[in-house]
Amino acid sequence: MNDKIEKLAEILRNSENIVFFGGAGCSVESGIPDFRSANGIFMDKNNEWVNVGDTTESGIPDFRSSNGLFNEKLNITFTPEQLVSHTFFIRYPKEFYNFYKAKLIYPNAKPNEAHIALAKLEEIGKLKAIITQNIDGLHQAAGSKKVYELHGSVLRNYCMSCHEFYNEKFILESDGVPTCPKCGGAVKPDVVLYEEGLDDTVIKGAIDAISKADTLIIGGTSLVVYPAAGLINSFKGKNLILINKSSTTADNKADLVIHESIGKVLGKAVNFLK
Repeated sequence: MNDKIEKLAEILRNSENIVFFGGAGCSVESGIPDFRSANGIFMDKNNEWVNVGDTTESGIPDFRSSNGLFNEKLNITFTPEQLVSHTFFIRYPKEFYNFYKAKLIYPNAKPNEAHIALAKLEEIGKLKAIITQNIDGLHQAAGSKKVYELHGSVLRNYCMSCHEFYNEKFILESDGVPTCPKCGGAVKPDVVLYEEGLDDTVIKGAIDAISKADTLIIGGTSLVVYPAAGLINSFKGKNLILINKSSTTADNKADLVIHESIGKVLGKAVNFLK
């Protein structure tokens, strides 16, 4: 393992335009669960659906089987994807926000070794951009400046009527469905829900950054969420690095593959540069 980390450090040392493409695994070490893994927000340690019904006052649906989440009040079973879909937000806003507040906002989460290492790489002029599928804002909290948030951020929320913006504290402190104090309109998270398209400006910026990179680090992502995962096909540079605990479809294309904690790997590699 140390040999691979030293090789990574050598690649970083000789690179001038590094881009990082990351996913949920980058924030797991900050205590934010991923979407569907054995330790994710939908599963317990036995890889079974967890009961989140007691976490909200209005009976957010209970996970009862592999088919999804059964809501006794609505008498409907929802898949995890449906729970964070545009349709669910529009049709069942109260249930959406019960789940959203309980499972998607982590106000006490702090940047981990991976976030801090990437911020250091940017500070010394090596890293030119971060492209993240995460919605937690931890890269910026660590000090990173150039961050393309493919799926938006829970830290931003906006009124669908007057477009006034509100932070995550406003959402957490709101009773039921958050409404705009200025106009009374419904407030929506600035997060890309299922059934919604990605922001064209963010996509173009991400593709441009990847296409210009001499080194692309893919970390903490299984590369199964599209269209985001397809962006890595724009990379034409020299070094493709993959850091993920489990194997991915891009392993056989990478110049260096490390199946280990991304925080541990990046932290050590960046320290080697000092």
